[in-house]
Amino acid sequence: MSAAPGALAAYRPALRPRVLLSDPLLDGAATVHLIKDAGTGNSFKVGPKEHFLIARMDGERSLAEIGEAYAGEYGRRLGDAHWQRLLALLGAKGLLAGAPEPKPAPTSAPPKPAPSSVPPEKRTLLRGSLPLVADADATTARLHRVFGFLLAPAVMVPLLALVLAMEAVVVARSGELLLAVRGLMTHPVLLTGTAVLLWVSTALHELAHGVVARHHGGRVAEIGLRWRLPAVIMYCTVDNYLYLGTRRHRIATAAAGAVMNLVFLLPFCALWLFAPLDDATHEAFAALLLLGSVQAFTMLVPLPPLDGYKIACQLAGATGLAASAGGYLRLALRRSPEAAAYPRRARIAYPLYAVATVLVLAAAVAAAVAGVHHLLTA
Repeated sequence: MSAAPGALAAYRPALRPRVLLSDPLLDGAATVHLIKDAGTGNSFKVGPKEHFLIARMDGERSLAEIGEAYAGEYGRRLGDAHWQRLLALLGAKGLLAGAPEPKPAPTSAPPKPAPSSVPPEKRTLLRGSLPLVADADATTARLHRVFGFLLAPAVMVPLLALVLAMEAVVVARSGELLLAVRGLMTHPVLLTGTAVLLWVSTALHELAHGVVARHHGGRVAEIGLRWRLPAVIMYCTVDNYLYLGTRRHRIATAAAGAVMNLVFLLPFCALWLFAPLDDATHEAFAALLLLGSVQAFTMLVPLPPLDGYKIACQLAGATGLAASAGGYLRLALRRSPEAAAYPRRARIAYPLYAVATVLVLAAAVAAAVAGVHHLLTA
């Protein structure tokens, strides 16, 4: 058969400009691409062959030309029936220019891939969410115009160097900081002030996700408050996180929150080290440094839904990494032949993720035990 026989051969399909295509991602034993209609929120998975065809529907190439490229890549030519099914599917989903508008995504649609995604929910006194701005993307754009210079290498590299130096001090003087945290519990006013500063740090954490995503071409869909009483925190939903230009951009967006938490601590560290403070304030700043550092590094633990998990997914090039790794390891431990059917990249990435997660959790437990021991023996 020809690449696209009959009248279909000359047809030049074009995706809507709002259609987003992801890089190849491991999903269990399969490799998939995510496709999302940014206008409706509808998203779904396709295999590499379908992605090969869909990604070339730019309105410039005919089906005959796309078919020839497909035949060169996969050694197989497609007939009219295949093209008709594919075009009907894309048209029904509203992904082709000129197709009728589809309905918005139902509640059972795949989860939104955002660093701080907040699914729609019923708002009650005990739990819910509340948008704070009418146009979150425009708000983030304004923030980026003001603070975007901080993302330039000439500014970011010295900031990261200062953060590393600060954390070296935190580690070296961790015993003193632990005692300061214990002492803070006896000063209700300073304890309240420290809690407020940590809350502000979490708010900046969320906004940092949005500003960095915007810097790399992302779109922020919502900024608001989320509460699970007694906790009340901000959230920032990046609508197209998995579709940002490069893996480095996605990792930077996911890591931005924790980096912001640590940068927030820099002036307090300087005051603690060099300013002539009274003993109570000096102790409060010491406690803030330790608690704020723990807060930041907790977000980098590679477990869902934390930012560290999103970074791990990007490093592995996978979606649903925790579930996929668990499924593979169960098969491998049983010496199932199905484990050998996983691609080589998956056979490396899934065990590495599991080992790294265990090591991180073991280090966290060891640090917590050492801290408790120090407090009990001090």
